[in-house]
Amino acid sequence: MAADLPDAQADRDEPRGESAQPDAPHPAFEPYAAEPIPQAAVGAPGKDGVLELRFAPTEGGTKLVHDYATVPFHVSGTLGHDPHPEVETVFLQSPTGGIAQGDRHDVDIAVEADALAHVSTQSSTKVQSMNCNYAAAETALSVGAGGHLDYVPEPTILHADSRFYQGLTLDLADGATAVLGDIVVPGRLARGERFDFERYLSRVRARGPDGLLFEDTTHLAPGDADPATPGVLGEFTVYGTLFVVAPDADTAALSDELHAAVSDATARAGATELPNGAGVAVRALGDRAETVEAALHAAWDGARRELLDAPAPSGRKY
Repeated sequence: MAADLPDAQADRDEPRGESAQPDAPHPAFEPYAAEPIPQAAVGAPGKDGVLELRFAPTEGGTKLVHDYATVPFHVSGTLGHDPHPEVETVFLQSPTGGIAQGDRHDVDIAVEADALAHVSTQSSTKVQSMNCNYAAAETALSVGAGGHLDYVPEPTILHADSRFYQGLTLDLADGATAVLGDIVVPGRLARGERFDFERYLSRVRARGPDGLLFEDTTHLAPGDADPATPGVLGEFTVYGTLFVVAPDADTAALSDELHAAVSDATARAGATELPNGAGVAVRALGDRAETVEAALHAAWDGARRELLDAPAPSGRKY
């Protein structure tokens, strides 16, 4: 659940005891961090992926002015098919089979003032099965004054026995907006995997000029607590969230609009205002990734029309 908890945040930022592993992003991952892996070491070439993107406004619209990528990231260029004529689009590619144990990924995406950008992935992110250590991805997003970023990757698929941490931080300047999407598929459902992963932890944190806007955490560990219990995922399998971060918007009206946009979706979905007037969160639950994606796309389309006066792009990846 989204929350504005600065005191809890301060507690988390305090140094932990000597037994804490410095590499662990959360106490639940400390035992994993101490486990050596038999293949290339943590942080070795090919396992320490780095991605940097920077978008800036030009006379011809927004352009990608800086990009740097190491394996497993690959940037093949930009696409100009967005319905908004000034939006620049980048689809991230990977030449590998997915995220493996010991992988550490760092992504930094900056949108300068008045620039408009859309970043997604070419296909789903597959978190492979693991027998030691864990995988982690840290994403830092920043949007300058008057800018906008759509960061809407394809779903994350958690294979059996996987252990995955992902952290995302968003920094907004005055007048900036962003749409953040995240869909989690708990296994290769066609193979009968359902909640066979070991641990999944996701943290989303958004900050504005005056400090923390909201923080949202999802922590699933099927071996400790069944995700299918009421109040967690219940009867559903696939979980998705769309954060529409727009501190200057009429969030009450936007929440009503986005709730109406998803009310007829096949997936179970709804919208609610974020704390501190930060924007709106849309949640969707379903039995298949496609139905959750469709619900969140409907909400994204509504948000795009409100914020940019243009629809969301289609789902084609070419």
